[in-house]
Amino acid sequence: MTDLILALDVTSRTEALRISLETAPYLDAIKIGYPLVLAEGLNIVRDLSEFGLPVIADFKVADIPNTNRLIAEEVFSHGCSAIICHGFVGKDSVQACVDTAHDHRGECYVVTEMSHPGAVDFFHGGIAERIAVLVDETGADGIIAPATRPDRTSLLRNLVGNKKILSPGVGAQGGDPTAIAAIVDGIIVGRAIYESPDPAGSAREYGKYR
Repeated sequence: MTDLILALDVTSRTEALRISLETAPYLDAIKIGYPLVLAEGLNIVRDLSEFGLPVIADFKVADIPNTNRLIAEEVFSHGCSAIICHGFVGKDSVQACVDTAHDHRGECYVVTEMSHPGAVDFFHGGIAERIAVLVDETGADGIIAPATRPDRTSLLRNLVGNKKILSPGVGAQGGDPTAIAAIVDGIIVGRAIYESPDPAGSAREYGKYR
């Protein structure tokens, strides 16, 4: 089964809760990032947890190990189920996130390659593959790989084996769920759901790929 994860990149608590209430029956998790947390604070996690879904903190953490650990501690102490970090900062920094996540019985996902066009400037051939190997070395739970480039995600699947792959870029960025769903463990959809006139209906449609 391929999970459906809502990327809830709104900046209002009221809007976040309204959209979550409407779409929760069709979702497997909610992913939040800096836009919502900077606007409303980390306590928004407790509010979103009321819908009975895991909340993933997509902070793409990318700092020295001690700072990564402090960020991850805050994330999990507020009730998140998983954290996303960058791999380019090296094994020790990734390890700090992984260890903290596992101490809290949570998960850590490492960005190998992002979904926007500019990602190929750096996070592309060679670099993403090295980060994918790092995931196994650190015991991370999985990777983030692009729905907008299924060929790349398929290649990365061969490197990470049974590790989970969550794939952003479906919908507004042009990623096709029919091309990516069979390769990954979760598709991440944002604007195509939360900017829709009918978020529940849009979530229901994307939920067909579960």
